[in-house]
Amino acid sequence: MHAVIDRQKNHGMHFRVLAKALRMSGGDHIHAGTVVGKLEGERDITLGFVDLLRDDFIEKDRSRGIYFTQDWVSLPGVLPVASGGIHVWHMPALTEIFGDDSVLQFGGGTLGHPWGNAPGAVANRVALEACVQARNEGRDLAREGNEIIREASKWSPELAAACEVWKEIKFEFPAMDTL
Repeated sequence: MHAVIDRQKNHGMHFRVLAKALRMSGGDHIHAGTVVGKLEGERDITLGFVDLLRDDFIEKDRSRGIYFTQDWVSLPGVLPVASGGIHVWHMPALTEIFGDDSVLQFGGGTLGHPWGNAPGAVANRVALEACVQARNEGRDLAREGNEIIREASKWSPELAAACEVWKEIKFEFPAMDTL
Protein backbone atom coordinates (compact mmCIF):
# COMPACT_ATOMS: atom_id res chain seq x y z
CA MET A 1 0.00 0.00 0.00
CA HIS A 2 2.72 2.50 0.96
CA ALA A 3 4.47 2.18 -2.39
CA VAL A 4 1.30 3.21 -4.21
CA ILE A 5 -0.02 6.12 -2.16
CA ASP A 6 2.82 7.65 -0.13
CA ARG A 7 6.56 8.18 0.18
CA GLN A 8 6.86 9.27 -3.42
CA LYS A 9 7.89 12.80 -4.28
CA ASN A 10 5.93 12.86 -7.56
CA HIS A 11 2.53 11.38 -6.64
CA GLY A 12 0.31 10.27 -3.80
CA MET A 13 0.03 11.77 -0.34
CA HIS A 14 2.68 12.41 2.27
CA PHE A 15 3.01 9.76 4.96
CA ARG A 16 2.40 12.40 7.65
CA VAL A 17 -1.11 12.91 6.23
CA LEU A 18 -1.73 9.16 6.08
CA ALA A 19 -0.54 8.72 9.69
CA LYS A 20 -2.80 11.49 10.98
CA ALA A 21 -5.79 10.19 9.02
CA LEU A 22 -5.25 6.71 10.44
CA ARG A 23 -5.05 8.06 13.99
CA MET A 24 -8.19 10.19 13.55
CA SER A 25 -10.10 7.22 12.13
CA GLY A 26 -9.22 4.92 15.05
CA GLY A 27 -6.47 2.82 13.47
CA ASP A 28 -4.29 0.82 15.81
CA HIS A 29 -1.04 0.25 13.90
CA ILE A 30 0.83 1.25 10.74
CA HIS A 31 4.24 0.61 9.25
CA ALA A 32 6.04 3.83 10.11
CA GLY A 33 9.42 3.17 8.55
CA THR A 34 12.37 1.39 10.04
CA VAL A 35 15.52 3.52 9.56
CA VAL A 36 17.59 0.31 9.72
CA GLY A 37 16.96 -2.71 7.54
CA LYS A 38 16.17 -2.68 3.84
CA LEU A 39 13.43 -0.03 3.78
CA GLU A 40 14.49 3.55 3.26
CA GLY A 41 13.72 6.39 5.61
CA GLU A 42 15.65 9.15 7.34
CA ARG A 43 15.98 8.76 11.10
CA ASP A 44 14.67 12.21 12.08
CA ILE A 45 11.68 12.04 9.73
CA THR A 46 10.78 8.56 11.01
CA LEU A 47 11.06 9.77 14.61
CA GLY A 48 8.64 12.56 13.70
CA PHE A 49 6.18 9.99 12.33
CA VAL A 50 6.53 7.94 15.53
CA ASP A 51 5.85 11.07 17.62
CA LEU A 52 2.72 11.87 15.58
CA LEU A 53 1.45 8.33 15.98
CA ARG A 54 2.03 7.85 19.72
CA ASP A 55 2.35 11.12 21.61
CA ASP A 56 -0.56 13.15 22.98
CA PHE A 57 1.19 16.48 22.45
CA ILE A 58 3.85 17.12 19.81
CA GLU A 59 5.91 20.31 19.75
CA LYS A 60 6.86 21.90 16.45
CA ASP A 61 10.20 20.41 15.34
CA ARG A 62 11.13 21.11 11.72
CA SER A 63 14.11 18.73 11.93
CA ARG A 64 11.60 15.89 12.34
CA GLY A 65 9.13 17.22 9.78
CA ILE A 66 6.70 18.52 12.44
CA TYR A 67 5.78 21.97 11.14
CA PHE A 68 3.31 22.98 13.84
CA THR A 69 2.40 21.97 17.38
CA GLN A 70 -0.15 19.15 17.44
CA ASP A 71 -2.36 18.48 20.47
CA TRP A 72 -4.17 15.14 20.14
CA VAL A 73 -5.87 15.66 23.52
CA SER A 74 -7.19 12.20 24.46
CA LEU A 75 -7.29 10.63 20.99
CA PRO A 76 -5.70 7.18 21.31
CA GLY A 77 -2.32 6.66 19.72
CA VAL A 78 -1.28 4.27 16.98
CA LEU A 79 1.47 1.66 17.33
CA PRO A 80 4.30 2.17 14.85
CA VAL A 81 5.38 -1.02 13.08
CA ALA A 82 8.96 -1.60 11.95
CA SER A 83 9.88 -4.33 9.48
CA GLY A 84 11.82 -4.96 6.31
CA GLY A 85 15.15 -6.72 6.51
CA ILE A 86 15.50 -6.43 10.27
CA HIS A 87 17.39 -9.01 12.33
CA VAL A 88 19.05 -9.38 15.74
CA TRP A 89 21.95 -7.01 14.97
CA HIS A 90 19.38 -4.22 14.37
CA MET A 91 17.79 -4.65 17.80
CA PRO A 92 19.85 -1.95 19.60
CA ALA A 93 18.87 0.65 16.99
CA LEU A 94 15.24 -0.50 16.92
CA THR A 95 15.03 -0.31 20.72
CA GLU A 96 16.53 3.17 20.68
CA ILE A 97 14.31 4.43 17.84
CA PHE A 98 10.96 2.86 18.76
CA GLY A 99 11.19 2.32 22.53
CA ASP A 100 8.70 0.04 24.24
CA ASP A 101 5.44 0.86 22.43
CA SER A 102 5.91 -0.58 18.95
CA VAL A 103 5.60 -3.68 16.83
CA LEU A 104 8.83 -5.18 15.51
CA GLN A 105 7.89 -7.47 12.65
CA PHE A 106 10.76 -9.86 11.94
CA GLY A 107 10.05 -11.93 8.84
CA GLY A 108 13.29 -13.36 7.52
CA GLY A 109 14.98 -12.28 10.75
CA THR A 110 12.98 -15.03 12.45
CA LEU A 111 12.23 -17.49 9.65
CA GLY A 112 15.83 -17.39 8.41
CA HIS A 113 17.24 -18.85 11.63
CA PRO A 114 19.24 -22.00 10.81
CA TRP A 115 17.45 -24.03 13.53
CA GLY A 116 13.92 -23.01 12.58
CA ASN A 117 11.21 -20.50 13.43
CA ALA A 118 10.96 -21.03 17.20
CA PRO A 119 14.71 -20.58 17.80
CA GLY A 120 14.54 -17.52 15.52
CA ALA A 121 11.82 -16.03 17.73
CA VAL A 122 13.86 -16.87 20.85
CA ALA A 123 16.92 -15.15 19.37
CA ASN A 124 14.93 -11.99 18.63
CA ARG A 125 13.37 -11.95 22.09
CA VAL A 126 16.73 -12.48 23.84
CA ALA A 127 18.23 -9.64 21.78
CA LEU A 128 15.28 -7.38 22.67
CA GLU A 129 15.47 -8.18 26.39
CA ALA A 130 19.24 -7.58 26.40
CA CYS A 131 18.80 -4.19 24.71
CA VAL A 132 15.96 -3.09 27.01
CA GLN A 133 17.99 -4.09 30.07
CA ALA A 134 21.08 -2.28 28.76
CA ARG A 135 19.02 0.84 27.99
CA ASN A 136 17.46 0.76 31.47
CA GLU A 137 20.94 0.45 32.98
CA GLY A 138 21.93 3.65 31.17
CA ARG A 139 24.11 2.10 28.47
CA ASP A 140 24.42 3.83 25.10
CA LEU A 141 22.69 1.54 22.59
CA ALA A 142 24.03 3.42 19.58
CA ARG A 143 27.64 3.07 20.71
CA GLU A 144 27.53 -0.26 22.56
CA GLY A 145 24.80 -2.09 20.64
CA ASN A 146 26.93 -4.74 18.96
CA GLU A 147 28.75 -5.43 22.23
CA ILE A 148 25.41 -5.84 24.04
CA ILE A 149 24.26 -8.39 21.44
CA ARG A 150 27.58 -10.27 21.61
CA GLU A 151 27.39 -10.45 25.42
CA ALA A 152 23.83 -11.81 25.29
CA SER A 153 24.78 -14.38 22.65
CA LYS A 154 27.23 -15.96 25.12
CA TRP A 155 24.32 -17.33 27.18
CA SER A 156 21.82 -17.89 24.36
CA PRO A 157 22.76 -20.46 21.72
CA GLU A 158 19.75 -19.34 19.62
CA LEU A 159 21.04 -15.76 19.56
CA ALA A 160 24.60 -16.91 18.87
CA ALA A 161 23.38 -18.87 15.83
CA ALA A 162 21.36 -15.89 14.57
CA CYS A 163 24.36 -13.59 15.02
CA GLU A 164 26.44 -15.94 12.91
CA VAL A 165 23.81 -16.03 10.15
CA TRP A 166 23.28 -12.26 9.92
CA LYS A 167 26.90 -11.16 10.57
CA GLU A 168 26.03 -7.50 11.18
CA ILE A 169 24.61 -7.09 7.65
CA LYS A 170 23.61 -3.50 6.89
CA PHE A 171 21.62 -2.01 4.04
CA GLU A 172 23.03 1.40 3.17
CA PHE A 173 21.44 3.63 0.54
CA PRO A 174 20.13 7.21 0.39
CA ALA A 175 16.56 7.90 1.49
CA MET A 176 14.03 9.21 -1.04
CA ASP A 177 11.72 10.76 1.59
CA THR A 178 13.74 13.76 2.75
CA LEU A 179 12.86 17.15 4.17
